Amino acid sequence: MLYLGCHLSSSKGYATMGKTALSIGANTFQFFTRNPRGGAAKSADPADAATLVQMQRDGRLGPLVAHAPYTLNPCSKDEHTREFARLTLADDLRRMEYLPGNLYNFHPGSHVKQGVEVATEQICDMLNAILWQDMKTTVLLETMAGKGSEVGRTFEELRAIIDRTELNDKLGVCLDTCHVSDAGYDIVNHLEDVLADFDRVIGLNRLKAIHLNDSKNPCGAHKDRHEQIGKGYIGLEALMRVVNHPTLKNLPFELETPNDLAGYAAEIKQIRELAE
Repeated sequence: MLYLGCHLSSSKGYATMGKTALSIGANTFQFFTRNPRGGAAKSADPADAATLVQMQRDGRLGPLVAHAPYTLNPCSKDEHTREFARLTLADDLRRMEYLPGNLYNFHPGSHVKQGVEVATEQICDMLNAILWQDMKTTVLLETMAGKGSEVGRTFEELRAIIDRTELNDKLGVCLDTCHVSDAGYDIVNHLEDVLADFDRVIGLNRLKAIHLNDSKNPCGAHKDRHEQIGKGYIGLEALMRVVNHPTLKNLPFELETPNDLAGYAAEIKQIRELAE
């Protein structure tokens, strides 16, 4: 089954997001756990979460992706910034227990001239402090475009984080099509080679979700600027090869394209019509 959705606002709660997703032809969605710039989250509403979980149990919705605030930096030079990231992710993962069996995605961060090695240790220190054996959420490292000093621009950098995390059975990867293209992986002309490289370095068994985005920039630009499907340098044909790939087609695909709700509905309709 094709699980296809988009990023939705969480301001009106879990059940509203589920109903909104269904109304635009989606059967999955992504949401920020709190204000994307960080800060306090709303109080948890177990009844609201239970309504969304029931939609999943009824088969109306597939796996969901929660997204950490993108401003968090668990490998900052500043100790207080790292501690804020740790506390925020720990709180988010406790809240995710109300939505068991779903996914939580975060950006590894930027090393800010500390170097990737130091940053990797700091990210793993955080993960080793916040993951626990019986948690019901899979935490995803996102592939990054390599803008500035971002960590996660190569599959090898993500693998290093996985290897140094004690409970790494709780970790997976979210592949962002815009990011990997911007990082220099040619998914337009060499998708099979890119996936083979991912499998060799990380293992395709760890690939748990796809951010389906076109890119405003050519392969290797290291910019990270998303574009609407079919209007960027990746293009509709190449993105449909990702959607229809037998290894990927059962993963949740989340659109993060510059769109309003009607725009997302149109993209979802177009992709479903072209899906094999």
